[in-house]
Amino acid sequence: MLKLNKFVAKVVRGFVQCACVTYCVYEYVGDIVVCSGPSMEPTLYTNDVLLLERISVRLQRLEKGDIVISKCPNNPEQNICKRIIGLPGDKIRNGFSVTTIPYGHVWLEGDNRNNSTDSRIYGPVPHGLLRGRALCKILPLRDITMFTTKYAT
Repeated sequence: MLKLNKFVAKVVRGFVQCACVTYCVYEYVGDIVVCSGPSMEPTLYTNDVLLLERISVRLQRLEKGDIVISKCPNNPEQNICKRIIGLPGDKIRNGFSVTTIPYGHVWLEGDNRNNSTDSRIYGPVPHGLLRGRALCKILPLRDITMFTTKYAT
């Protein structure tokens, strides 16, 4: 009976350790996300799978051109995938008006501008809503892509 209790305790301890490591990796290092919607076409399509890293967001080391996952400002239950177009201090022309991006915010737009609800609708996005930066597209396998931050204005 004593051996069984030790075995069960070892298994439970291993499970708890594994759960803690998994949570920390998910919360602080990265995640895998599935895209949905046409707003990032032709770069990303529905059901493309991305590898996401969270460290750049936590350290505020994001650049123009980065593809990020964010909570939607209009519906925080929903995640959105957009490209950073403007950083704090940048001036963005939106139609006839010019918006200066305030500190702690970014300007996000979809690559498919004709079919994207983005900062042109809801304005600058608070940095706190950003979940992570897309490192690469890992599925479909025929279209694996590493993302760079080279951005043409």
